[in-house]
Amino acid sequence: MEEPALIRAAQRGDLEAFNRLVLAYQEALFNTALRILGDEDLAADAAQEAFLSAFRAIHAYRGGSFRAWLLRTVTNACYDELRRRKRRPTTPLDPEGDDGEEVESPRWLADPSDSPEQALERAELEHAIQHCLEALPLEFRVVVVLTDIQGLDYKEAARAARLPLGTVKSRLARARLRLRECLQAFWELLPAAFRLLEERGA
Repeated sequence: MEEPALIRAAQRGDLEAFNRLVLAYQEALFNTALRILGDEDLAADAAQEAFLSAFRAIHAYRGGSFRAWLLRTVTNACYDELRRRKRRPTTPLDPEGDDGEEVESPRWLADPSDSPEQALERAELEHAIQHCLEALPLEFRVVVVLTDIQGLDYKEAARAARLPLGTVKSRLARARLRLRECLQAFWELLPAAFRLLEERGA
């Protein structure tokens, strides 16, 4: 069954059809929330809340990009979570070893396709990108995640973020400039092609 038929079925209350839509988009929603919130547990909660909100409101969907519509729900869920965190600030707890030192999770163990060195380099680059994303003001971070990470075009991102098209374009331009400046501190982690491009432009 194709997506439009699944959506129509879900609008009639077909839970199985909606679950198939969830399977198709759960990774995109989780990744969006993770980039905005910077925490896997919070991102999982936001993605779950987004799907619940989408199911409750799917009868209001009137066409257009369903992906963009879903990304708007997860963006709203992220805003809600950030507001809750402001009211109840928490300190994240990192795992500790027997000696009381912080234990760094060896994420490369989860990816057998790379050597430990390659996976570590990728993890460090991901950390650098996430660090620079989190340094952005929230309104800039959201448009970067929607466009440059999730691949929405400007119009879809504007609908998902509920912003005027011109605002999305201006925020994105300023956000990209800030990201570029921030990533200079992690020059050695950037892909070689990017470094060569930067050197030509210098």
